Amino acid sequence: MTSIFMLFGSMSIADAQPTDVTETFKKHFNHTVQQVHRAECPDEKRMILNESFSKMIEAIDLIESRANLSGDERAMLSSFKSDLSEKQNELNGLDGFEQVEDADLDEFSSFSQDYMEQANRTLTLSVTTALLIILILLLL
Repeated sequence: MTSIFMLFGSMSIADAQPTDVTETFKKHFNHTVQQVHRAECPDEKRMILNESFSKMIEAIDLIESRANLSGDERAMLSSFKSDLSEKQNELNGLDGFEQVEDADLDEFSSFSQDYMEQANRTLTLSVTTALLIILILLLL
């Protein structure tokens, strides 16, 4: 119960301060890469990556439907979502890609993380929206 009060309290205090949403996604995917590297079975590694990509895509869909975004923000989210879908297609061998080999899953996860880190995009939204993203990623 205390955590809930702290969460809502921090939301109201920090609502005026913008937050970089891409950093939230980068932190989430960093955790994913760590899980992939710890997993022993290729099927488990592939499942972790698929779930992470799906969660981020679903979070973007929810943000697009619930947040009041400018045209530039929508375009940036759409581009990010497209990049995530492309990585997921590459992982699974869809849409013209060859499936990532089981032996290459650790490397693919690290490469995907590097790709996200180097992406030249910063999407700044309100802290309330950023907290919504974090909750979505945790609950999905």
